[in-house]
Amino acid sequence: MHLTLRQLKVFESVARHLNYTRAAEELFLTQPAVSMQVKQLEESLGVALFEQLGKRIHLTEAGREVLTYARTITQQLDELEAVLNRIKGLSGGRLRISVATTANYFIPTLLGTFSRRYPDVTVSLDVTNRETLLRQLVENTVDLVIMGQPPAELDAEAQAFMENPLVVVAPPNHPLAREKKIPLARLQEETFLVRESGSGTRIAMERFFAERGMRLKTGMEVGSNEAIKQSVQAGLGLGLLSRATIEQELTLKRLVVLDVADFPIMRHWYVVHRRGKRLSAVAEAFKDFMLKEARALLQKTTKKKQK
Repeated sequence: MHLTLRQLKVFESVARHLNYTRAAEELFLTQPAVSMQVKQLEESLGVALFEQLGKRIHLTEAGREVLTYARTITQQLDELEAVLNRIKGLSGGRLRISVATTANYFIPTLLGTFSRRYPDVTVSLDVTNRETLLRQLVENTVDLVIMGQPPAELDAEAQAFMENPLVVVAPPNHPLAREKKIPLARLQEETFLVRESGSGTRIAMERFFAERGMRLKTGMEVGSNEAIKQSVQAGLGLGLLSRATIEQELTLKRLVVLDVADFPIMRHWYVVHRRGKRLSAVAEAFKDFMLKEARALLQKTTKKKQK
């Protein structure tokens, strides 16, 4: 049996996406090149790894077995890289992080500071939804994840580094915009624009009101914070958003934060990784940076913008 690490890497990507085109995009290869690597791996192993059913491909029984071993081999190579990075130090290291879409409002500022401090470090940043973040943790394909609600269902290590208050936002001309201590029950008369089912913000909102025996009237289900902000500005309903996402709109007076009793819903931002994962020197440095400096740096940046 003769196979290569490149073949296993290509196979793992195709198996994860169950799509040759997406795997090619992820690996910066052409689709024929990806197909060739998989075909050569199948020939070397003497078994079919995928089968075509209709327009979709599926893993065969052999494919599922090979995928398990491919991920184990990849993880061991990552651990080897981490050990060598510790020996070599931070120079020339690589950092792979994924962040929730909401965190993208502040992560670039922090990465800018970190990159200036460690200019030889290569950073790979993926901004994505909660479902993908959880999958990346399960598959151990990133060093660190930044998210607002750690996964209770996974054996992960999560440490809070900053508060993440959720607030109710409205257009400036909304009837509730000038009221004080708005009762929670009053919100049941309003229509809310919400994120997709499964998002951290949506989960926090539903849990908060369910604990108080309340149910909000929801209008559109919107796939991004930007779309919610635009829809709220257009008068289509109220929104529940992380305070970090609306600083610009508040400054420009396009949105207001309603003064609602028992608000904000206080959450936190967490840096998360699989428990027992051996972090590289670069990942350890970034985690330490987030835990010790992120909050103060962002507060300082916000004050400068307000001036």
